[in-house]
Amino acid sequence: MPAPDLLTAELRLTGRITTASNATFLGSIGDVPVVYKPIAGESPLWDFPQGRLAHREVAAYLISQAFGWDVVPHTWLRDGPLGEGMVQLWQEQDPAQYAVNLVAAENVPEKGWKQVLQGQDQNGGMVALIHEDSPELRRMAVFDIVVNNADRKGDHILAMADGHRHGVDHGLTFHRDHKLRTVLWGWQGEALTTEEAEGIDRVSEGLHGSLGQDLADLLSAEEIAVLAARCARLRLAGRFPAPSGEMPAVPWPLF
Repeated sequence: MPAPDLLTAELRLTGRITTASNATFLGSIGDVPVVYKPIAGESPLWDFPQGRLAHREVAAYLISQAFGWDVVPHTWLRDGPLGEGMVQLWQEQDPAQYAVNLVAAENVPEKGWKQVLQGQDQNGGMVALIHEDSPELRRMAVFDIVVNNADRKGDHILAMADGHRHGVDHGLTFHRDHKLRTVLWGWQGEALTTEEAEGIDRVSEGLHGSLGQDLADLLSAEEIAVLAARCARLRLAGRFPAPSGEMPAVPWPLF
């Protein structure tokens, strides 16, 4: 059976993700499973333009493509049963794996993991927020810095069976003001690898060409200019930043 045209073939709804803050549906285009977020179902926010979250999700995918790291699954804009919205290829994560976790403070692994913070659970016990120390997750952290991700929750990281890590839910990105809120703070102060630096360079160069032209349909000129400045600042620093500003450093809830 030939693959369906993902832009024009019928998008059928098969379910709804009720835990999402914006209207989010499971669907299919032919036999291809997808996630569909109609613009009409976006909740208004005081600090992001109304009706533009889907565009930011697509912009995040374009940046992921420019990096060359496949952080964000294929994402595009198209019409659907509830109007125009963001559509993204569904990813079946491995339930036996996790990239971010809350553990008892005394059970933090000695190797292969980074501790982000400690706190108390509802019973007064000390717990620690940890994430794996892997190249895949480091690349996602670099991506989040560049797109200014204001909502990198633990459940927005999909652990795939082959070890790859996908990031999803990128509506709260590309703000002109510093908004970075993430559970991936474990590498702060560490130097960027050559691969990570080269990825930033690819994005910076793309902003002067076809990437910048494609983003112009999705983001404001000011947001693109600030995006370029973030790339330059991160490249010049050459290392992962520490939390800064008055905004909380992590999203809430964490998952």
